Amino acid sequence: MAIDLHIPIAVSARHAHLSQATIERLFGEGYVLTRRSALSQTGQYSAREMVTLIGPHGRLDHVRLMGPPRERDQIEISRSDEFVLGLDAPLRISGDLKGTPGIFVQGPRGRIALATGVITAQRHIHMSPQDACRLGVRDGDMVSAKVGRAGRSLRFDEIAVRVAPDFTLELHLDTDEANAAGVTSGDLAQLVEPASGNENGSTAQPAVA
Repeated sequence: MAIDLHIPIAVSARHAHLSQATIERLFGEGYVLTRRSALSQTGQYSAREMVTLIGPHGRLDHVRLMGPPRERDQIEISRSDEFVLGLDAPLRISGDLKGTPGIFVQGPRGRIALATGVITAQRHIHMSPQDACRLGVRDGDMVSAKVGRAGRSLRFDEIAVRVAPDFTLELHLDTDEANAAGVTSGDLAQLVEPASGNENGSTAQPAVA
């Protein structure tokens, strides 16, 4: 039986993951984020709260916060956003924040200067260990996928595979990538370079993130 290589797409606009301490400095002591809508990944949600990002050359208003709060502050922007803000944010997987630039974040109750934490998210696929086994890939692998509609289809390489028991199969692109291919959340990508197993023909087993 042929393996279904189609993967749902989720388009991620600029957003911020903040620690509880930072949230309280921006919104007030003891403040709790208000859940706006659930995201596809287990336990993650979009909050009603928004902040303003202020860089050396410009600002971005109405940047959505994501919950729940994290241990470390992380701001995810696109390459186009970098030009507006005047920042050079490295391409990183979520959580890899060493050596990243900082930014000013403005909330209704105050402003905070983050020393680090601004990244452009590397395109990646979330998947469960079962999906990884079916597709023949491991956590940390790089794969390729065909994305887009007739006349604007693109092949994206260097898509990082991220595997964890609570992950739902989904390809995450930022707005620049999605606009280039003419896709929106809910469209499907097709994996074009799944791992084919090791030299003796056995299928690679997934590693859990």
